[in-house]
Amino acid sequence: MSEQAADPHATATLPPKPISPPTLTSVTDKPQKRRYRGKIGLIAACVVIPALVAGLWIAVHSIPWMGPLVANSLRATIGKDNVTRLEDFVYAVEDRVNRALKSGDRPRTYWKVPHKSAPGSAQAAVLAPASAASAPTTAPLGTTEPTVLSFQPKDPGPAHPQWSAEGDGQWVPMLDPRRPKEPARMYKTLLHADNSRSWSELFVVAVDLRQVAVMPVMGYQEPRTEKPEAAGYTRLAKIPPEHYDALLGAFNGGFMAEHGGYGVYFDGITFLDPKDEACTMVAFRDGSYAVASWNKLKDRLPNMLWFRQAPACMYEDGEMHPFLKVHHAKKWGATLDGNTVIRRSAVGLSADGQILYVGISNHTTAKVMASGMHHAGACHVAQMDVNWSYPKFVTYEPGKDGQLYPIALAEGFEFSNKLYLRERSMRDFFYLARREMVQADLERQITKLPAPASSTAVPPTSSTSPPATDLP
Repeated sequence: MSEQAADPHATATLPPKPISPPTLTSVTDKPQKRRYRGKIGLIAACVVIPALVAGLWIAVHSIPWMGPLVANSLRATIGKDNVTRLEDFVYAVEDRVNRALKSGDRPRTYWKVPHKSAPGSAQAAVLAPASAASAPTTAPLGTTEPTVLSFQPKDPGPAHPQWSAEGDGQWVPMLDPRRPKEPARMYKTLLHADNSRSWSELFVVAVDLRQVAVMPVMGYQEPRTEKPEAAGYTRLAKIPPEHYDALLGAFNGGFMAEHGGYGVYFDGITFLDPKDEACTMVAFRDGSYAVASWNKLKDRLPNMLWFRQAPACMYEDGEMHPFLKVHHAKKWGATLDGNTVIRRSAVGLSADGQILYVGISNHTTAKVMASGMHHAGACHVAQMDVNWSYPKFVTYEPGKDGQLYPIALAEGFEFSNKLYLRERSMRDFFYLARREMVQADLERQITKLPAPASSTAVPPTSSTSPPATDLP
């Protein structure tokens, strides 16, 4: 035995523990976890993002205020041009999806048609005196003698006879539910004017302008203006209650000011200056109307009651605008391509100026919208607005509570049940009223306007404009 082992005070020394070499699992654990989390995140994004987009798409197409809110919010965030590109892309995708899912569908109808006329046997337009026992009475502005009138526009027939639904191109009377025994002052029809898309639809209303007045209303925001004379103007932004009894219908106005800056004149105030090449819907002091390029109308400016401008006329004097024949023309959708398949609205006028045509569409190009309006009978056509949320036409019926409520021209057009009545509209619009019941108000409006003069300058402001008021 050695001395070191015999020494009882010696401290035992243990050999150091061997260090285990790193295993393969420990070296690659973090990258594997990162890849795993990345895959989970990608799968979640693939599920969540489409779900959010689908939910937003459904909301935009079913909640009246959602579309404008999303569009305006995006414009403020990413800019107007980027929103336009996004809209064009989304509508192009929607059209591709519709082509894949609906290519075998046939055109559909939305209402019952009393009878079906054979093509080519349409009746002639009736715009002549009728018996006093069956027709309403009205009086042109400036006259006191009532004239008994009847109204029956000519059936245009289907736009494409081999590509149509039952009743296409037949005018159906739109009776006033509060006066159902009176002859109709408005008629409606449906056209399938795009022979490559069965789901493309154009709804047109024909209005007898001898018996119906077109009344513009400024929205509480649009048309935006920097004109000092408009700063103190009271914007009612809804149909005045005193005209409820005369009310027949209402439809949307035109583009927002930022989309073209098209001219607007109303109640003696120029909200936006007129543009020479813009198509202009005009009401004159004598009760007549016009739809034409401004450079053809401006000499008559002193006699105008109001005007509202739009992009260049789609049709004028029965001729289609040459740019509509050009691929990718960008005149009829703010900056959107003219071939964008989109919801649109338009107004048109017959050759004699006695019939107003109001059209709202689903899934139409600018050219299809124009040709459909012309087929319906419009000699002059102006497109008013585009996008899902804005184009609309409604009539009004009393509910069980006695209040008036808007009724859609066809299903699929979403709006509030207070539309233009019990809530103020952000954007301008038009309402249609029995002329004989609003004639006194029209006369009063004329008397407070500046006297007609030979000047062709922009209309002067009204000295009788009411002070600014925050209306409910």
